[in-house]
Amino acid sequence: MISPAFRLPAEWEPQAGVLLAWPHANTDWAARLAAVESTCAALIAAIARHEPVVVCVADAGVRARAEQLIDAACSGPTSKIQFVEIEYDDTWLRDSGPITLTDGAKFRLTDFRFTGWGGKFSARRDDCLIGGLVARDLFAGAEHQRVDWALEGGAIESDGRGTILTTWRCLHQRHPEQSREEMTHLLCEKLGAQRVLWLEHGYLQGDDTDAHIDTLARFAPDDAIIYQACDDATDAHHGELTRMGDELAALRTLDGKPYQLHALPWATPILDDGRRLAASYANYLVVNGAVLVPAYGDAADAEAARVIGAAHPGRQVIPVPCRPLIWQNGSLHCMTMQLPRGVLK
Repeated sequence: MISPAFRLPAEWEPQAGVLLAWPHANTDWAARLAAVESTCAALIAAIARHEPVVVCVADAGVRARAEQLIDAACSGPTSKIQFVEIEYDDTWLRDSGPITLTDGAKFRLTDFRFTGWGGKFSARRDDCLIGGLVARDLFAGAEHQRVDWALEGGAIESDGRGTILTTWRCLHQRHPEQSREEMTHLLCEKLGAQRVLWLEHGYLQGDDTDAHIDTLARFAPDDAIIYQACDDATDAHHGELTRMGDELAALRTLDGKPYQLHALPWATPILDDGRRLAASYANYLVVNGAVLVPAYGDAADAEAARVIGAAHPGRQVIPVPCRPLIWQNGSLHCMTMQLPRGVLK
């Protein structure tokens, strides 16, 4: 059993850096590679203004291409950007990267089994990613703990104080044979948590993760939750997201108080050859001193940035164009995994 001293930090706690993987022609991005490379370079440049970035690259050729585009996107020095050559199937490192626990002095790289979102996609190399990074001596003496249980980082939210937020739809799909009580016990044990809050409602068309929480609702400082709302009564999402909002309003903190809720605006439907894309504003990324928010070229972009910034006071709000990312069903939080301060060498 995991030591109770270890816990999963909240995303807004101090970070050592952010981990991501560069898209290339042998990934699912091949058909629209230039567009996603441009977004990835802008994302890395924005993060590097605030903290280090570790960029996984498949080989020397991919590294050279990444360096060229990142150098062009960065307005300042690129000394905070480190490249690691390693194999990977996909670029959604929120789900295949390490879920890092800390006791304040030591770190534990929790390595859950990655199944390609319930067997939807090939995942052999992604499931080995954390072990490969450990073997490349990236981390500062952190313990590597393999957990033979399917879980993606985008499926969980932590407030850093013992509460995990997740969705029943996702984890029931991954583990249909297990009860809620069994899964709650395992999550608390492996993540050093005191409790798990489960949402029954909430989904996005175009999302193939089975309702990851990081597309729907996110913890924020001072007992707040930011969530994706839908105020268009004619939209297919209206009922589900309204019921999710009601669920969130009924939740209580460990102190028995209601959470402060921040509703995000709803973007006009974005279609690709008739397919609805999952344009969630909840898929933002917090870094040291800033919060990076998805921008979809929609009239709601500015209000979404305002809401997220208000819930994370004192941080610079940086919009990142994310239309190319949602073509492959994710946004900027899905692309990245933050690493707590002290874990990188």
